Amino acid sequence: MFCMSKEYLPFISQAPKKAKRRQQQQGEGGSSNVFSMFEQSQIQEYKEAFTIIDQNRDGIISKDDLRDVLATMGQLNVKNEELEAMVKEASGPINFTVFLTMFGEKLKGADPEDVIVSAFKVLDPEATGSIKKEFLEELLTTQCDRFTGEEMTNLWAAFPPDVAGNVDYKSICYVITHGEEKE
Repeated sequence: MFCMSKEYLPFISQAPKKAKRRQQQQGEGGSSNVFSMFEQSQIQEYKEAFTIIDQNRDGIISKDDLRDVLATMGQLNVKNEELEAMVKEASGPINFTVFLTMFGEKLKGADPEDVIVSAFKVLDPEATGSIKKEFLEELLTTQCDRFTGEEMTNLWAAFPPDVAGNVDYKSICYVITHGEEKE
């Protein structure tokens, strides 16, 4: 029985040997240096995101920065309590290192891309690189951490099936592990 988490779709029951070896080398808690958790290109992407969010360019993401960036995205009536809750997720002022650490904590335990792709391959015996939309939707709405109708609508908006009704699972895996589609 496969189970898919809404957070990053883990069909996985075991990590590959390479990931296990990496965990053993880092120890149970992983590396203490947050920068070692990410590739240089990922750090650069997070730095760009941090710069966009830090609207007043003071090197700290504040409640006002969050309000401003949300307003630029059309969310004009965000409650003060919501903004305070976002800022309180950090242990202190949100500089870039804290920002990166927060992402590292959210991603900790997420399987590597090759592991997630391998899980999807179990559902793709012909190795086409895709899965029928109806089949994937049935799995996601009836097994384990079940997706709602709205979540399915969002999934298909982000990853529309082709004209034959097939979903490219490799692009889904890429976004799960990297945060955005390849250009």
